[in-house]
Amino acid sequence: MVLSINVAVLLAVIIIVRLRRRTEARKRSDEQLTVVIVLVFGVLVAPTAFGQGVADVVGQLADGITESGR
Repeated sequence: MVLSINVAVLLAVIIIVRLRRRTEARKRSDEQLTVVIVLVFGVLVAPTAFGQGVADVVGQLADGITESGR
């Protein structure tokens, strides 16, 4: 039996676990590690179809906000 783990899914689980902790107990280095993990997750997800869909939605939202400000 071969077990394969998608790295993006593993990082998503780690992010959820880290963000569920109380914010008062975090150190600066702990917050920096969380940011690095989130950035790596973003790089892994960006080239996928899901990542492209999220980028399109965020782009449309940004365009809508820009247009409403004019």
